[in-house]
Amino acid sequence: MVVELKNLELQAKAEEWMTKTGRPFEELVEDAMAGYLDGQAEVAKMLDSRYDDIVSGKVKMIPGDEVEAYFAAKAAAGRSQD
Repeated sequence: MVVELKNLELQAKAEEWMTKTGRPFEELVEDAMAGYLDGQAEVAKMLDSRYDDIVSGKVKMIPGDEVEAYFAAKAAAGRSQD
């Protein structure tokens, strides 16, 4: 597979990495993709778990207006202490 970086700043960072490590560009791409895909899998697993908790009733959703009111009150209390 051929990878062409169109972002010149990213290209410069890749070249700097290759110079410092002596490793080829292909290894940089492999390492980056492995990290990215592992991270995506972790996020998907966490979201699935959170969704399952909501559907099962294990956690209670809080309406947005209640969250907004809570943080507005908290901010107002913080300002009154100044």
